[in-house]
Amino acid sequence: MSPRFATDVITFYHPGFWGLDSTEAVRELAVRDARGFWERIMDTLAATEVTGIELTFAPGDVASALRAHGSPAAFRRALDARGLSVVSAFVAGDDAPDWRQGDNLPAIVADAERRAAFLAEAGAELLVTGLPMRTTFGTRPPFFVDAAYMSRMADIAHTVGEAVSRHGVKLAFHTESHSTLWYERDIDLFMTLTDPRYVWLCPDSCHITLAGGDPAAVARRHTPRIALSHWKDATAPIDTHLTVDATIYARQQPYMTELGTGIVDWQAWADAMSRTPGADTVLIELDEAPDPVAALRAGTALAKKALSGAP
Repeated sequence: MSPRFATDVITFYHPGFWGLDSTEAVRELAVRDARGFWERIMDTLAATEVTGIELTFAPGDVASALRAHGSPAAFRRALDARGLSVVSAFVAGDDAPDWRQGDNLPAIVADAERRAAFLAEAGAELLVTGLPMRTTFGTRPPFFVDAAYMSRMADIAHTVGEAVSRHGVKLAFHTESHSTLWYERDIDLFMTLTDPRYVWLCPDSCHITLAGGDPAAVARRHTPRIALSHWKDATAPIDTHLTVDATIYARQQPYMTELGTGIVDWQAWADAMSRTPGADTVLIELDEAPDPVAALRAGTALAKKALSGAP
């Protein structure tokens, strides 16, 4: 059976798509006219083969969907009317509790349960999150991603994973660049320490590549636990120590590119993905595409070719 195609709402954040001059202006538009913001995204997807949406940080977040439609059920009906559906939601935003110290577990669990309840009513079954970011290399005192740190993160993940499972939702961890789940070794250690019944993986082909890793190899090692994956291309591994602060995401952008224009081995990735529990969804991630329709069409064409095994 052919997979459904999906994309992250970040695909639609480019100011040019909205006829605006800044990302901040896009955010302001989404607050001022949340219904219009979502209707344009939904209508644009109708011109592609993409039928699934991953909610993310503002303006395409859970709060925005609720402002636009009033309830998860109403949001689901608006999507259904266009043949669309929610695939997943990312734990993101200034209101998301920090996992770093782990001393705020009740707040972390309450936040995850709130998002899981939204997903369940909206018709989705997957909550995606990440581990805290690393600190800039050379910072004193140094921050080590060691066994003690990962054990603490695993404990939190178990508690959160069990809590959202009561809503029929799975918790999957995304391999974000410069996070503590970035290097192949990070991923292997965290997955070893966590219970496969409560903790799943959402590998990102671009981010793992940026760490100098092999995303297909990671996928092969953790095949039974991959609930979803992000299909994204990379120009080259990051060969310098970037400053990890509020600007880190912008600093990563030059290393990211549209599918088929970078160095990811799509044949190997597609083969690995086809063997996972998340094989029924191909989520194409494009950060702020100026022409989302063209980019998504190109991405789906590449994914289809790779999945078919064509050279």
